[in-house]
Amino acid sequence: MILFRLEPAVRRNLLFLFCTALCFWLSLTSLLPVLPLYIEATGATSQAVGLVMGSFAIGLLLTRGVLGRWSDERSRKLVVQIGTLVVGLAPFGYLFLTALPLLVLTRAIHGLSIAGLTTGYSTLVIDLAPPAKRGEILGYMTLAVPIGMAMGPAMGGFLGEEYGFGVVFILSGILGLLAFLFASQVQDGATKPQGLTASRPRSLRDWLGLDRLWTLAQGPRLRVPALVLLLIGTVFGALTTFIPAYIRDSEVGLNVGLFYTAIALSSFSVRIFTGRASDRLGRGLFITASLLAYLVSMILLANATSAAIFLLAGFAEGAGAGTLIPMITALVADRSLPSERGQVYSVCLGGFDLGIALGGPVAGSLLPQLNYGGVFAGAAGLVLLALLIFMTLSSHDMGHSFRFATGRGRDVYAQDGA
Repeated sequence: MILFRLEPAVRRNLLFLFCTALCFWLSLTSLLPVLPLYIEATGATSQAVGLVMGSFAIGLLLTRGVLGRWSDERSRKLVVQIGTLVVGLAPFGYLFLTALPLLVLTRAIHGLSIAGLTTGYSTLVIDLAPPAKRGEILGYMTLAVPIGMAMGPAMGGFLGEEYGFGVVFILSGILGLLAFLFASQVQDGATKPQGLTASRPRSLRDWLGLDRLWTLAQGPRLRVPALVLLLIGTVFGALTTFIPAYIRDSEVGLNVGLFYTAIALSSFSVRIFTGRASDRLGRGLFITASLLAYLVSMILLANATSAAIFLLAGFAEGAGAGTLIPMITALVADRSLPSERGQVYSVCLGGFDLGIALGGPVAGSLLPQLNYGGVFAGAAGLVLLALLIFMTLSSHDMGHSFRFATGRGRDVYAQDGA
């Protein structure tokens, strides 16, 4: 395994980073089976549940740019610490603040945690990884996500049923604070690219990094990855908001935690080999495969009538998510220079954030007319659109795009040696 052949200081940083990410995702995913039901239990309508869950992305959207800039100009470690501190404190907000506006505010602040962790963590791992082994190391280091997804929801669902919502919130907070302690052990000297200096923002737009992010988003190398993640983020937002209630109301006798476990097991399995394979075969083939897996998952959910179909949909979604996010991360790294990597990553993940913000409220507004099956049929349409966009627009013309998306052509936007 490549990780054992790295220098001791690099291995140490990667170990503490992995422990940080594992505790972070355990904290975050333990809330997935219970938080929508908790919000519903406070008397919220389906639209209000979608609003609260979707507001998670508000914090992401408002802080992704500034944290990406801090990651480039100040310290990757600082950005990771911000994310882990927020993920440790936010669950206590759910515990004590039950009015709908306060839940929306807490959920929005909670979203900042993802902006900090994913931006700082991914860019730091990319900095530490040899370029020729970037996909393989990203594949291994992102295993914290499916492990957390396998254990967190099952743990949260069980504790919620046996002991109530409060115990889940307390456990989530403790795990988040443990992530902060692990992040503090990362050696700070390895967390900032050489030669970068912090610039003083001249306005709110400058402080948020909006102008720079907009310029990057308009460029051909990032426009399609960001758009694909926008569409998939919308699907993901709808999924995480309504899958607990969908499974409950379908009366199929399935613990929603097992659905998330199916996602995690599948995600874990594909990450082991896809990262290494993409270093040899290119990122495009695996991004296409991930979108096809997402499409199968949404079609299954649109027609789910038994626990087995829900679990099959979970496995397909896990294969899609476990491939797409690492591959987009590696693709963005291939297409960027170290001095801009945090901001470039913020652009693409900003698309995912916006999708999450839209997914919950839009699905909630459509649910009374379409029912759950109709909502996920619409989600399948969004995935199909993402697939068509990637296969036809991911390179500088349709022919090159199709060859890149099917593994028969190189990425023309890759920055050699970056």
